[in-house]
Amino acid sequence: MRLLHLASKRALDILLGLPLFVLSLPILGLLALCIKCVNRGPAFYTQERIGLGNRPIRIWKLRTMYVDSEQRLKAHLAASAKADEEWRRHFKLRRDPRILPFIGSFLRRSSLDELPQLWNVLCGQMSLVGPRPLPQYHVSHFRRDLRVLRHSVLPGLTGLWQVSARSDADLDVQQMLDAHYIRSWSIWLDLYLLVRTVDAVVSGRGAY
Repeated sequence: MRLLHLASKRALDILLGLPLFVLSLPILGLLALCIKCVNRGPAFYTQERIGLGNRPIRIWKLRTMYVDSEQRLKAHLAASAKADEEWRRHFKLRRDPRILPFIGSFLRRSSLDELPQLWNVLCGQMSLVGPRPLPQYHVSHFRRDLRVLRHSVLPGLTGLWQVSARSDADLDVQQMLDAHYIRSWSIWLDLYLLVRTVDAVVSGRGAY
């Protein structure tokens, strides 16, 4: 039964992911040009995340931050105890000094910065729906049993956490929603979450 579930999930990824990737190419080109106009540097970047079997994968994203984003983050957290506490709870900041003006904020609110990960889906490193692939520093704060559970499935381009709570979810909520998705998975749940994703992207609720 598990093999049948995996096959149906992979079929959905290809049937929807391939046309979505082709349709996204002109949009990606336009957005990349906008990024280059705002800030010098590459329009795309890759980042190592944790995937199936606890193996590292390199995901693609449109760049939404300044090239020296890490230095900006460290300086900001050192100067503000409130920002440091927010970062420890969410690993996100509502007022993030790393974000590029205009285009960076737009990409993050709309989640269009994640579009290049359709390539990761087609390559079989990700699925359209699943727990988001996270950096090691983020995953290390999850409970051990949840880390094991997350690493038993492919990470997703979107998921229950992203359409339900988005950036407002703290670590406890992230773990609860990821565990619920994995234990309750069905192809119908994936289709439902894909529909919900469209609404979440268009509305931009809870994203920053």
